[in-house]
Amino acid sequence: MKSEMIRLLRESEEYISGQELCDRFQVSRTAVWKIINQLKEEGYVIEAKQNKGYRLLESPDTMAAYELESRMCTKWAGRIVSYKKETGSTNIDCKKLAEQGEPHGALAVAEMQVNGRGRRGRGWQSPAGESIYMSLLCRPDFAPDKAPMLTLVMGVSVAEAVERYTGLAAKIKWPNDIVVNGRKICGILTEMEMGLETKEIQYLVIGVGINVNNGFTAMRETGNPVRAREAAFPDELQNMATSLFLESERKDEKIFRAPLVQYVMEAFEKNYELFLQTLDLSLLKERYNSYLVNRNAAVKVLDPKGEYTGIALEIDNEGDLLVETEDRGVIKVYSGEVSVRGLYGYT
Repeated sequence: MKSEMIRLLRESEEYISGQELCDRFQVSRTAVWKIINQLKEEGYVIEAKQNKGYRLLESPDTMAAYELESRMCTKWAGRIVSYKKETGSTNIDCKKLAEQGEPHGALAVAEMQVNGRGRRGRGWQSPAGESIYMSLLCRPDFAPDKAPMLTLVMGVSVAEAVERYTGLAAKIKWPNDIVVNGRKICGILTEMEMGLETKEIQYLVIGVGINVNNGFTAMRETGNPVRAREAAFPDELQNMATSLFLESERKDEKIFRAPLVQYVMEAFEKNYELFLQTLDLSLLKERYNSYLVNRNAAVKVLDPKGEYTGIALEIDNEGDLLVETEDRGVIKVYSGEVSVRGLYGYT
């Protein structure tokens, strides 16, 4: 009821009377008053006027389930949200949701992760209340070898959502890093659970971590963008990581996270359904390639079998990166243990 009440208040341009809320949700005036007061305590600014009713003036920057659910206009992506203030990993939380029978599209979110993981087991910086930590449950009906492509589907979805919400020019560092101005703002980790006997996909979990307001507190305190970046990330990540706040060059205004989650879910639902039409990236390839930060640029392929350099061309229908080399022609680079870097830096 709380999420539907927030949705109703947000979508209304006029005051909504207490009686209308009672009739809508089939509860007493006292119950409505209690929920309104709970929302006020949680940071919602709600104006109440006698003989007029209630009007929502401002929402807090929260990842709470009722805030996210109140924003979702998707068919299935993010319609059910499980929220924690602090967790080890939203991917683990999402796996538990899957084992409990939650449906395709259920979303696990948290204000803070203490054991977040990135690609190849790397840690992921997860300060409280600054960023987006979420994992989406998918229950696909296709062969396991198709699953890795969903990481790229989510990648293009995040890039689209970031551009739509912030206006910043998001790019993709193949296969699953979203970058702004050459620095990483998002990592994506997809994990799959298969049946022991059937060898079919039981479920997939797609974890997404987006740096949103990292550096906000330091910027407000110092007014210095350099100090804000230094405070936001450790020394080894200064030239590799950034946040949407830092790149938007705001001084004292946070970026609300919930609308960005909403836009990611809307984009992913659309792109996932395009993917299902062909079970490859043929309908998304052109859009993905338009975001590819290394496209037509020199790259170094860090293959355990031997490093080599070439020109990154584009991804193919399976999401493999095509790299043109001087001596070996065009090589298909598969994600996994292979990493691709710009010849002179991270991108």
